[in-house]
Amino acid sequence: MASQYQIRADYDADTIVVYQAYAPAIADAALRAGRFVAPFSFHRMTWIKPSFLWLMHRSNWARKPGQERVLAVRITRQGWEDALSQAVLTTADPAAVAQAAVHVQWDPERSLRGAALNHYSIQVGIGRRLIRAFNDDWIVSLTDLTPQVRKAATMTQTGHATKAKRLFPAERVYPLPRTLEGLLSSGG
Repeated sequence: MASQYQIRADYDADTIVVYQAYAPAIADAALRAGRFVAPFSFHRMTWIKPSFLWLMHRSNWARKPGQERVLAVRITRQGWEDALSQAVLTTADPAAVAQAAVHVQWDPERSLRGAALNHYSIQVGIGRRLIRAFNDDWIVSLTDLTPQVRKAATMTQTGHATKAKRLFPAERVYPLPRTLEGLLSSGG
């Protein structure tokens, strides 16, 4: 896979961390239950992102309405790779995209201050057919990163970006199985 389309993530031998931003009611209920429960919707696609900074850009550091809480969702690598094996790029034929259980989209990765970088970050949309497996079988843990996010945002705004970076999860290139590289390699 071309280096500009590598998946960068926080992962270990068995799990990978993806990020999502939610309204407080959804985040609080999920954190209490250890998985997503109402008012989370199981009837629409949910987008997961292994790039912390991309989600910070998307949620404006947890300040956008409905995205005030940032959760680190640790899922099994088996579930992650299962999702990727069923993915269709959002740039594919519209009929194929409409039928896909999982959507993959590549967007420019973001810097600490939100500038677009010259490499891409993957976003994975888990469709309604797989959302129960995502929730019931893949999730290992949920962690509220909101206090850390707010602290990092304040540090960055006050000229302490180097210190803020210490609060970020360590992300490195995810070792994608060869069978999945071809499926995702035509990113963008």
